[in-house]
Amino acid sequence: EVEEIVPTGSLDPDTIHLPGIYVHRVIQGEHEKRIEQRTTRPRAA
Repeated sequence: EVEEIVPTGSLDPDTIHLPGIYVHRVIQGEHEKRIEQRTTRPRAA
């Protein structure tokens, strides 16, 4: 899962720290990315 898909060649391969064996395919979905929120409640006194 990525935040942004960039054009081929725009990233320096020496800065990528993911072994290629873990990448099977790359696809670009058309779904909406929802904003994640954390909801917490105060601790009981």
